[in-house]
Amino acid sequence: MSNGRDVREVACDRRTAIRTIAGIALAVSRASDLSATPQTKDAHVPTRSRIVYVGCRTTRERNARGDGITVYRAPDDGAAWEEIQRLDGLVNPSFLAFDHARRTLYTVHGDGSDVSSFRVDARDGRLTFINRVGCRGKNPVHLVVAPSGRHLVVANHLTVGPHVSSLAVLAIGADGALGEVVDHHPLTGRIGPHRTEQPFAKPHQVVFDPAGRFLAVPDKGLDLVSTFRLDEAGRLHPSGAPPAAAREGAGPRHLAFHPTLPFVFVLNELSSTVMACAYAPDTGAITPHQEISALPDTFVGFSRASEIEIARDGRFVYASNRGHESIAAFAVDAATGRLAPVGWTDAAGRTPRFFTLDPSADRVLVANEDSDGVVSFARDPDSGRLLEPSPVARTGSPTCLLVGAG
Repeated sequence: MSNGRDVREVACDRRTAIRTIAGIALAVSRASDLSATPQTKDAHVPTRSRIVYVGCRTTRERNARGDGITVYRAPDDGAAWEEIQRLDGLVNPSFLAFDHARRTLYTVHGDGSDVSSFRVDARDGRLTFINRVGCRGKNPVHLVVAPSGRHLVVANHLTVGPHVSSLAVLAIGADGALGEVVDHHPLTGRIGPHRTEQPFAKPHQVVFDPAGRFLAVPDKGLDLVSTFRLDEAGRLHPSGAPPAAAREGAGPRHLAFHPTLPFVFVLNELSSTVMACAYAPDTGAITPHQEISALPDTFVGFSRASEIEIARDGRFVYASNRGHESIAAFAVDAATGRLAPVGWTDAAGRTPRFFTLDPSADRVLVANEDSDGVVSFARDPDSGRLLEPSPVARTGSPTCLLVGAG
């Protein structure tokens, strides 16, 4: 009896061992299959994305091909954008801006005399029209919401007929709707020498300093950058600081304040140069101390500078060139604010009128107006160089990119 029991126990042990070995072999096989395709697990992880609003030109007079404001969902990794809304029928919504909470979007109507407001849907970024009002000027080209959130400042670029180049301040209602013009500040002065580009004052941008104390206005027609205070009632007052004078015929177009240091960088459109300036935040005084070309020394063709941005960490400044079709990169000396060229990157399109740094993914988004597309570049935060151009959207005559919520 004992021998029979031993035989049964041995047989049982053998069956158990066989099952154990088979189980181990199956587990090893499955593990091998998984290790052979490691990307399978990550394929189901959703890519982060943000909403991007694209403004454009639309009219025949501008030889434009745009339709209106287009809303996209833009993956952070540089993949193609998904169009989620297009607001057709808007005339030249060529520059866009948010309120501080990003609940309302405002647009100029370039070459016209109006600005419009739209409500932003917090769920998907879609826009709903609120209202459209006059801005007491011709060809509004830029706008910004005041630090208080109660006023919108608009740069009216042209002197035409009854309209004089000016700054206009509009009231903003509690619902984001635009109200009446509460202040209108005509701009006059000694014009620059360029007969066609500088026939009168041409304010091209309005931007508040990082403290929200002063408003800076580059004037392409007067070769000046002036600063103003905006009081609680929405009235503009000259800061009292002498305007910063650019070289005659330079044509200051846009500027960018350093995020933490007392420097400001001014882009001159007509001379394709960047002025590095000291900034006095207590008085609003801007003092140029360096002028550097936005173009490489070897370039001899026609080109006009258009946009300037500074990285969030303040280490690099970027400028776009229409004609050379490039984005220039400069390193910032933190001690002096002077610029040193890093290099030039092909814009991967024609007429890079506008670009912006995507704050979520350290990418640079470029609107190439005359090749009807947006290109996304990776940015090396250590060297400042732009890498890996990726076309992300086909859209007619893009002139502005506004990055919204994720």
